[in-house]
Amino acid sequence: MTRPTVVVSLPREELDPVVDELREAGFPVAAIADRGDLETILASGIEVAVAIIDTEADVEDAIGIRAALGTGRGAVPAMFVVTNRTLDRLLEGKAVGATDELITRPYAADEIRWRVEAICIRSQVGAGAAGDEAVIVEGDLGIDWRTRAQVVAVFSPKGGVGKTTVATNLAAAVQVRKGRRVLLVDADTVTGHVTTSLALEDIQTVADAWREPDESGRFSAFLEIASTHASGLRVAALTLSPLHTEPLEADRVAAAIDEARRGVDLVVVDLHPSYHDLNLAIFGVADRILVPVTPEIPAIRAAVQFVEVAEELGIGDRLAMVVNRANSGVSVEDMERTVGTEALALIRSGGLLFTRAANEGRTVIDLYPREKVTEDFDALADRVLGTPKPAAEPPEASRSTRPRPLLGGIFGRKDPASARA
Repeated sequence: MTRPTVVVSLPREELDPVVDELREAGFPVAAIADRGDLETILASGIEVAVAIIDTEADVEDAIGIRAALGTGRGAVPAMFVVTNRTLDRLLEGKAVGATDELITRPYAADEIRWRVEAICIRSQVGAGAAGDEAVIVEGDLGIDWRTRAQVVAVFSPKGGVGKTTVATNLAAAVQVRKGRRVLLVDADTVTGHVTTSLALEDIQTVADAWREPDESGRFSAFLEIASTHASGLRVAALTLSPLHTEPLEADRVAAAIDEARRGVDLVVVDLHPSYHDLNLAIFGVADRILVPVTPEIPAIRAAVQFVEVAEELGIGDRLAMVVNRANSGVSVEDMERTVGTEALALIRSGGLLFTRAANEGRTVIDLYPREKVTEDFDALADRVLGTPKPAAEPPEASRSTRPRPLLGGIFGRKDPASARA
């Protein structure tokens, strides 16, 4: 099947690498100079996937090109290349439609490619029976493309802190107790065991599905690949083997995660404890990065390191600490002071509850709904969804009732409150 044409209006120095990247992906490309060129292409009956429009050279001309694409159902979406100045003008002129995208300079040519791929996935969306509802034409995904869910990554540079436990039970709490649709992505390509702990067998992984594009030249979306757990969770694993990761290009995975947010209410991504390219790309699309920290010196030290790395990467404002096994070891107040941030939630030790749940392929959320640790995850879910309520307080020893070691002095960190003063 022939892929739709991509119309491109870019400066010469940017045009060639973008055209090369799109053609490598199988897209016919038509370069245009003005609105008249676009109207000629549209009148010819050629199927156009998207028009990539530069706004810096002449923003009024860009608005004119966008107008030629039409409005409402059946309109061709635009991808505007913008600056702060031209973005303000586009918004003033109400030129940006609901299906349009914005990209800022500098950008990479392959970033354009993956955004175009995402737009082609949305091209499967057709008109609903009434109103402005949009539903998938083929399959049973039931996607409303007007929504944009949060992407929450769960990461720590140290293993053994309960990263997967937090990811799976947070996802289950939102799915089971909040009645929202959740996609759980196991992006740990080395030691990931989300599918094992949920007893999902004979699944298709993303690496399996992406060995080759389909006959139309596109790669399957995460929601098409994902398996469904008994709790209702949709679960997508990147791979079951660290030796089979060839198709998992970092930017492609990040773009697919970003696209998946339109089909659910929350995307939770469990990451491997490292700073490789895949994790860095996923950090880039995550709205929030939960950092599980256990009350022990090595875990706290790793969290301090990640806070520093995140600041350097420009994502420090996305981090939120989750204190796991909060009723043991170092006090929460010391941890908050040392890491430099307040805890978003406290998760008490679940002991054998987690082991029993994993042995049955379930989570503590649906297997032990009345346990205190389930209440802790319920509170975390509320905070992630933006509906906070008082957290159940873990047993007494978790806060300042215990003697506090001078962690701030050891790591050279100050109390966040005093640092702000």
